[in-house]
Amino acid sequence: MTLPLVDLRSDTVTRPTAAMRAAMAQAEVGDDVFGDDPSVNALQADLAQRLGFEAALFMPTGTQSNLCAVLAHCQRGDEYIAGQLAHTYRWEGGGAAVLGSVQPQPIAHASDGTLPLAEIEAAIKPDDAHFARTRLLCLENTIGGKLLPQSYIDDALAVARKRGLAAHLDGARLFNAAVAQAAQVATRDPWHEARRIASGFDTVSVCLSKGLGAPVGSVLCGSAEVIRRAHRIRKMAGGGMRQAGVLAAACQHALAHHVHRLADDHALAQRLAAGLQDLPGVQLDPVHTNIVFVDLVGPAAAKAPTLLDALKAQGVLATGLYRLRFVTHLDVNAAGIDRAVAAIRHHLLS
Repeated sequence: MTLPLVDLRSDTVTRPTAAMRAAMAQAEVGDDVFGDDPSVNALQADLAQRLGFEAALFMPTGTQSNLCAVLAHCQRGDEYIAGQLAHTYRWEGGGAAVLGSVQPQPIAHASDGTLPLAEIEAAIKPDDAHFARTRLLCLENTIGGKLLPQSYIDDALAVARKRGLAAHLDGARLFNAAVAQAAQVATRDPWHEARRIASGFDTVSVCLSKGLGAPVGSVLCGSAEVIRRAHRIRKMAGGGMRQAGVLAAACQHALAHHVHRLADDHALAQRLAAGLQDLPGVQLDPVHTNIVFVDLVGPAAAKAPTLLDALKAQGVLATGLYRLRFVTHLDVNAAGIDRAVAAIRHHLLS
């Protein structure tokens, strides 16, 4: 009997559950370009209210959501500050620069994923014709699976406010961050922590097609005026969908049923890390949520080029675009993690 694939490439590979498919089939729909899709409108209003914003806008992708946010805050010749490994800088095809003539100013992350406050301040340009106008600070939480400390977020937002910058949060995995943060505090309510993380930002992009398991969709939250500007940019970027309620219904189902269960994914990531930590030549980043990064050093590094193919032959998929990465999600269980650990150990120890 062929065992099912253990797909650890990303939490974007999740498939809709049977209950989610039923919600999609039953969704009320209209034409969202005309603003009369009731399921889209309900999703936007619900998420905006629960995260503490005036308005929200449904997007096909997180990349488009981040793009619309940056271009709603910035004009041609402006600049946004982001981390070297931030999605808004590194992984979105240079969209803000290519499509909006907005210059990114990347700065290096500290080991915990934060952007040092002194480096943020130093990157802000003087009001001088020689420089792009620094308008926006972009943070990401989680970043590489790491939870940004709430105290750091508060301090970084204080710097932005002091220097007159708007602030955008790429919350592609906002609810992973909220679940991890809830485990550290007395409330243990991920929704409370999600609102706390989002507070103080001018805009927040939330992806619903990663760990939450919807097939498509992100939502940009912000003030009514910023969302009005983002709506125009979404149209230009081709993001005006028609009967999008079938997708919005999947997202609503994910928010109702899949937030708390993210703790299961975090536990599976810890299980994977525990199974690898004693291997010679294996270095692991601290695991905060559902992402495990692995570096192979010393003699183990010689086996890195063949590792992914060896795992694939055993029915385990992972990525190694710049580092080995394993991501847990709702379509992975403990048995699958144990298979992955066994396959990795066999390759590295044989």
